[in-house]
Amino acid sequence: MESTRKFTLRRDASAQEEERRELMSSLSRTRTLINQAYGGFNSASDSDLIESYVFEINSLQARYNYLLRRVKELEGAT
Repeated sequence: MESTRKFTLRRDASAQEEERRELMSSLSRTRTLINQAYGGFNSASDSDLIESYVFEINSLQARYNYLLRRVKELEGAT
């Protein structure tokens, strides 16, 4: 029974590490998308296009905040 318990703990730690890696990758991709959206916003002159970039940036920032919160939760659980 003890060996099963160690295996389960290792698997749980491995699963958490995998989730953390995926979250960090998503954070990086989201940060890139935010930078691209800011670039588009800064070069846009049409009011509708500017408005769309504002919505996109806000959406991506909300996603980034969620991912960051998840990473912090995972790190606090270890």
